[in-house]
Amino acid sequence: MLNIMTRWAVGVCMLGMLVAQGGTIWAQEDSAVEVSAETEEASAPLTAEAVKFMVDNLWIMLAGGLVFIMHLGFATLESGLTRPKNTINILFKNVMIICIGLLTYALIGFHLMYPGDFNGYFASSAFNIFNNGITVAPGDAAEKLTSAYADYTLYTDFFFQAMFAATCATIVSGAVAGRIQLRSFLIFATLFVTFCYPITGSWKWGAGWLDQRGFYDFAGSTLVHSVGGWAALVLAYLLGARLGKYNNDGTANAIPGSNIPLVTIGVFLLWFGWFGFNGGSVLSADPALVSLVLVTTSIAAAAGGVAAGLTSWFFGKPDITMALNGILAGLVGITAGADQMSILDSFLIGLIAGVLVYMFVIIIDKKIDDPVGAVSVHLVCGIWGTLAVGIFGAMAGIEQLINQLVGIVSIGAFTVIFTFVVGIILDKTIGLRVGAREEEAGLDVSEMGMEAYAADTIV
Repeated sequence: MLNIMTRWAVGVCMLGMLVAQGGTIWAQEDSAVEVSAETEEASAPLTAEAVKFMVDNLWIMLAGGLVFIMHLGFATLESGLTRPKNTINILFKNVMIICIGLLTYALIGFHLMYPGDFNGYFASSAFNIFNNGITVAPGDAAEKLTSAYADYTLYTDFFFQAMFAATCATIVSGAVAGRIQLRSFLIFATLFVTFCYPITGSWKWGAGWLDQRGFYDFAGSTLVHSVGGWAALVLAYLLGARLGKYNNDGTANAIPGSNIPLVTIGVFLLWFGWFGFNGGSVLSADPALVSLVLVTTSIAAAAGGVAAGLTSWFFGKPDITMALNGILAGLVGITAGADQMSILDSFLIGLIAGVLVYMFVIIIDKKIDDPVGAVSVHLVCGIWGTLAVGIFGAMAGIEQLINQLVGIVSIGAFTVIFTFVVGIILDKTIGLRVGAREEEAGLDVSEMGMEAYAADTIV
């Protein structure tokens, strides 16, 4: 085996040397034919512009793949932090969210979010389902560049943005775990990803009114995370707490998760995916800017984990779930300004986010049942990260801070109203919450008809 591997390695090296020296490689030497003029023209050296075009496209597509991995992170995180009897239900929701998100974003959401010239608030032309990126003929892909950037195709643009689209609904999934009807959640998630996320996103990323005003959100502390956090807060409030969460005197009971190792895996998958989430948001392979973003992202995540972990230890025993949520808090906090922060700035942003997430998990838990801490991580730290742009960023100052506040309030108000209206309609029609008997038995049995952990199975 060693001899075979050695020969293979030598062969690869010789092949690399031949390519580097400009040698011609034939599949069969005996059948070599004269190279045509067209072949010589096709093999001509690429221009600097062509190389940049290919590298930028490649990086953004790879970054989109990293963002996709985050959905696996959310699935493992949420299933690990909730009861074993609801695991299949949680996983099914996560599977459906990404599938529904991709399809609705292709049909409506992409053009609703990036409509080009529009009134800055709402793009009605988005409902022409043929007017979007995925209908471009494959042969024309290289010529169908985005209107704002000329370094990647419309296909690349759609792929990267589509990976973001379902993230908001995934944030909501964990906060309402264990008591929401599956059909109600899927209807809500479909409407949320189709309309709420693209509309508010267009206000900034689609060159809408917030963009014109000067609001800044590099990769989505508000446009992705706070939007999901606001929706999580409203739906958790409408649903009420899980059975047994609160005592008659109002005090809260801890309901342990089912699998902390799975939670840890989920957080590290999310951290890994965040390199694409933030790094891809540069929208090019610019080595200086991408490397800066990856470093600020890492520093903020690490600072958040240390801050939350040590804070929990200061007030009692070191809490691994707090440390893990602290990592996510730092990531959410840096996302709005990852492209313009120094190492010290990103450290302070992550540090403060880690303390905030610890404080707000405890505060929110007294009134709102949020099994995974989604509101504290994504809403609270999303707001903090957006404000941090006006405090630490390159454009820091009172005027920028006001612009950030306007963006936070307006996007928050739209999301709260949207979620409240849809939630009330669902509650009054098909129902929002499962019955007490179904909740007690577990949603895996009552709604899914199967169990995730068949402990009595004999192998």
